[in-house]
Amino acid sequence: MAANDVRRRVKLYLLDEKKVWDDKGTGHVSSPYVERLKGVSLLVRSEADGSILLESRIRPETAYQKQQETLIVWSEADQYDLALSFQEKDGCNDIWTKICSVQGKDPSVGITQDLIVEESEEDHLYEEFPDAAPPIEMPPCELSKLDEIAELFRSVLPTPIQKEKLFLALEAEGYIRKLLDLFHMCEDLENIDGLHHLYEIFKSIFLLNKTELFEILFADDTIFDVVGVLEYDPALKTPAHHREYLQKTVRFKEVIPISNRELLNKIHQTYRVQYIQDVILPTPSVFEENMLSTLTSFVFFNKVEIVGMIQEDEKFLPSLFAQLMDDETDDGQRRDLVLFLKEFCTFSQTLQPQNRDSFFQTLSNLGALSALEVILALDDPKMKSAAIDIFSYIVEFSPSMVREFILKEGQNKDDDDLLINLVIEQMINDTDPELGGAVQLMGIIKLLIDPENMTATANKTEKTEFLGFFYKRSMHVLTAPLFANTVDAKPSKDDFQTAQLQSLILELLTFCVEYHTYHIKNYIISKDLLRRVLVLLKSGHAFVALGALRFMRKIIGLKEEFYNRYITNGCLFEPVVEAFRQNGSRYNLLNSAMIELFEFIKTEDIKALCAHIIEHHIKDLESVTYVNTFKALKVRYDQQQDRVNGMPTFNKKNQQWIETRTLEEDEERWFDQEDEVDDGETLVPMNDVLKSKLDSDFDQISRFMESRKAKDQSTISRESPPRLLNRATININIKSGLTTNSPNNSPGHSPGSPGSPGSPPSPGSPMMGMPCPTPNTSPQTPVSSPNQDPSVISNKRLGLIGLVDYPDEDSDEEEEEEIPNAKRPRLST
Repeated sequence: MAANDVRRRVKLYLLDEKKVWDDKGTGHVSSPYVERLKGVSLLVRSEADGSILLESRIRPETAYQKQQETLIVWSEADQYDLALSFQEKDGCNDIWTKICSVQGKDPSVGITQDLIVEESEEDHLYEEFPDAAPPIEMPPCELSKLDEIAELFRSVLPTPIQKEKLFLALEAEGYIRKLLDLFHMCEDLENIDGLHHLYEIFKSIFLLNKTELFEILFADDTIFDVVGVLEYDPALKTPAHHREYLQKTVRFKEVIPISNRELLNKIHQTYRVQYIQDVILPTPSVFEENMLSTLTSFVFFNKVEIVGMIQEDEKFLPSLFAQLMDDETDDGQRRDLVLFLKEFCTFSQTLQPQNRDSFFQTLSNLGALSALEVILALDDPKMKSAAIDIFSYIVEFSPSMVREFILKEGQNKDDDDLLINLVIEQMINDTDPELGGAVQLMGIIKLLIDPENMTATANKTEKTEFLGFFYKRSMHVLTAPLFANTVDAKPSKDDFQTAQLQSLILELLTFCVEYHTYHIKNYIISKDLLRRVLVLLKSGHAFVALGALRFMRKIIGLKEEFYNRYITNGCLFEPVVEAFRQNGSRYNLLNSAMIELFEFIKTEDIKALCAHIIEHHIKDLESVTYVNTFKALKVRYDQQQDRVNGMPTFNKKNQQWIETRTLEEDEERWFDQEDEVDDGETLVPMNDVLKSKLDSDFDQISRFMESRKAKDQSTISRESPPRLLNRATININIKSGLTTNSPNNSPGHSPGSPGSPGSPPSPGSPMMGMPCPTPNTSPQTPVSSPNQDPSVISNKRLGLIGLVDYPDEDSDEEEEEEIPNAKRPRLST
């Protein structure tokens, strides 16, 4: 790399809406003439891929500031602030000279333009000629003039031009150090009025928002004097004791010896400045909020430098992790190491993304995740809390890196020693009554099992590999508290902390149902998980009951036949209806959530669930009339039965023709409209409409059959078995109030695919549960004779209904053309 490239290597920062400097990347800056912008511009190209990070014309009216010898800061079109942080001072001087040349300024100035705000006629005059504004003459720095000096600062702050002139006067005359000498005199003389004036003066100096002044205020020989001045806030009855705290109470623990003196001084300075900003200075008002942005930037860039210096030290981090993993390290020393590592990771958030990637990869290579396993296994709450914060930083930045580590260690470690299981156990065993740490850990676990941030390559799919591992090795750890608490008909423990934990587990399981596929499906069925979750409907804490109901609602929302069979065969609506009945007429969240669940089933026309609810629970629900949901469910169910049972039968010798009548689209729309009528309207019965439609079609079909008989008598054999138009197994439930637990009779059963996610389990599996009680009003299923012809199917029998066709399949299209009004009957689902 050329020397000039190194000298002009910069980081580009943008001040975001939260007044935080956002790192936009590292590149090299130049100042060419850009034809498109019609002027000399600042051009920054990324060192990673050569893309343009910044292209900004140097305009004559823009105010550029040079700070800390390696920073150039300016506002772009009054919309956002930009900063260039140079690697070398010489590079900063080169670009600063170019900027000053374009604007016709002397490169020795710290700012190229005055910030102008209309305040008075005098300001209007100086807007066009800012340099014409007279310089400010500072009063003599004497005790008798402190009142006058404080008044001068107060009068200058509202006017940007005067603020700039005041800054130049303070810098030129070394006025700050003179004021600090007066502070020592006032403190020795116990001159409280003078100390109060000095407090107001130094507060105003901070509001001038100048980096050059901060460098004077925060120098090693002045910073404690500045802290002393700020102790004498007039609003306090007695002075604060910030110096005593910083000098005597606070102790800098050098957990790893730091040989770099510059790094050590930068760490001390950053801590003290952060203390001044967060503790000593009063909370800025709305009008002062933007007047301390430079102080925030000062702390931010200090942290960037600290992280960079530590990373450049080849011995520091390896030595830190070696001591962290050493069995001989005592707990106190290990605690200090962990706390330092946490603070170091916090500082790393100031790095740009590619540097953060390198940073966390370095930590991983040095064994950070293995170290976290050791710490989480210890019985030290303070260390565990710090370890969780570190783990959170790593997972948020690179969950794939953590998943890769977990998969590798799973090859030679027991379940109890896995990092992911240690994290889950830490969540489960959180001692905080509010479970603050558990909530944080739940978020971390959710990130790790989120398929949206998992990658897929040609050789492996991270989703398949990691989720398979998680459900095999870790899911039982996550659900153990839930299973332990739902052994009986109601929760065995229902205190607030236990309820909070159950709620967190339910939230994770609901997330799994939404984003995972066959993994969670197989787990729910094999463990009969939904039945155990619904026990929590009896919890005394409403948020737990709502979480259990939300879990079931998410399952039903998938509208999968596999889940529907599991729910109906296991009678899993029974605890829901019971909870609804126990809730009574109370209008609360639980009531609304349950009604929404039934309303969803009705709106989405989930036939299996609708039939199950009506056949088994309508007696408990039909009395609920303040919503139309259950009445509409019953109407929808009756309509479905009418569709199935309203099937005319045509017999000709030994040929049976049974039509399954499917309503046309206009009739289906009629039914949909029927559900939506107001309570005050009278429903028009469909019997006459359906009868007339069926009679018309049946007469037409009869005429077609007579024509067919005369035409193709020779091709029809009495012994020929009837054929199904659709040879797939078709299940049509034609009898209300009848259920069966036989796997072969379950909807969608495919006998040729045992063990597949869509196939029902064996009768002994938890899915089957206990058979649902059949209402007493339901007729018994007649048993068909063994000798009965399988093609003859009575509409009184529950089973398969075949649609019979004739052998001459090739003539179908021709016959349809001859009788254009004849329509092929369709199977109703």
